[in-house]
Amino acid sequence: MIRRFALLQTFVAVARTQRMKEAADVLAVTPGAVSQRIRQLEEIVGQPLFTRTREGVELTASGTEMFAALAQPFAAIEAIDRDLDSGSTRKRVVVNTMPSLAATWLVPRLNGFTRLNPNIEVVIETSNKLIDLKRDPVDLAIRHGLGRYDGLDSAWLMTLEYVIVASPGLLRGKAPMKMPLDCLNYPRLHGVQRRDWAMWFEAQGIQNPEVKKGHAFSDVQLIVAAAIAGQGLALLRDAYVLEALRTGELVKAYEGSWPAQFGYYAVGTSESLQRPAVRRFRDWLVDEGQRDTKDAPLQAAPSIEAPRRRSTS
Repeated sequence: MIRRFALLQTFVAVARTQRMKEAADVLAVTPGAVSQRIRQLEEIVGQPLFTRTREGVELTASGTEMFAALAQPFAAIEAIDRDLDSGSTRKRVVVNTMPSLAATWLVPRLNGFTRLNPNIEVVIETSNKLIDLKRDPVDLAIRHGLGRYDGLDSAWLMTLEYVIVASPGLLRGKAPMKMPLDCLNYPRLHGVQRRDWAMWFEAQGIQNPEVKKGHAFSDVQLIVAAAIAGQGLALLRDAYVLEALRTGELVKAYEGSWPAQFGYYAVGTSESLQRPAVRRFRDWLVDEGQRDTKDAPLQAAPSIEAPRRRSTS
């Protein structure tokens, strides 16, 4: 039973990460050991559970069915294990967010939470990949979007200022952009998930299949470089383009009002938020976001929904 549990644990780790090496890091074993365990499990099942790709591995139909059955039970076991590992008087909260937000907003103020809650340990994981909070061993995620997450609880934190920028050459000789729809007259530069432009247009009440078209890049600095080269409009945090705006390599292409609901949200499952430590950290995040809102008048809470709510759509 114990040996078979280890095989199933390895399977879940590989299914989550979709890479043998990353699963090995999670399990603190070698990639060879992970591959061997997967082979053993496939022999027991009698069917392949993964297919190899250039990026890593993908679940087969049998693997997808098995992962659907195992993901939530393993997530529950891991949640209990985190509390046991922290001891009876200490609790642990695992938070997932984007590397940029962790470095510039969350980590610098984390001491404030620790002073108020010395018995709660916070584990910050960073990834640009969208995780599944119902399957992955994460208590809370800070997501950038419109706050609508099926089957999850979301709490509005803040609207950090984004800007739409372009090279002066791209805009030269053309009429100024006065409406969001005017952005569709130019190429748009995306992150690899092509989410930000789509969400921005949606927040403006615009649904158009054209919004996701354009080149995509895996790194913010590549988007900045492409914008400077005149390849399209970039929708980015102001902090990423301050220097290029100062030197004139980029200019603000659109000066319209900013949709407040297009912001950052603390997101979790209702089961996770039943844990006092998780709920306390979520509430602290909301307080920190509101403190920033008071310091920046443009960051007003969205009028279309309460700052903290249960997502139903």
